[in-house]
Amino acid sequence: MRTKMLIAAPLMLLALPGCVRTVASVVTAPVRAGAQVVDWSTTSQDEADRNYGRKMRKQEAREGKERKKADKARREQCREAGYDNCG
Repeated sequence: MRTKMLIAAPLMLLALPGCVRTVASVVTAPVRAGAQVVDWSTTSQDEADRNYGRKMRKQEAREGKERKKADKARREQCREAGYDNCG
């Protein structure tokens, strides 16, 4: 009986690191999941800068279109008033 125990003990020790790894991954899983939720729910500075730049480019494009439209309307009014130099 004692010899069986001496043979079985080293075999159990070989299986132990796998168990420890499994236990460690089970224990750390909620922490990793929580960190992922925080990452998804917050905006990094890089993302905020990128979003702000996109917003500003769209606003500038919109303002440019409005300015062109207003200039065209002003020139039309000038021509309708009979002026030659409506540039």
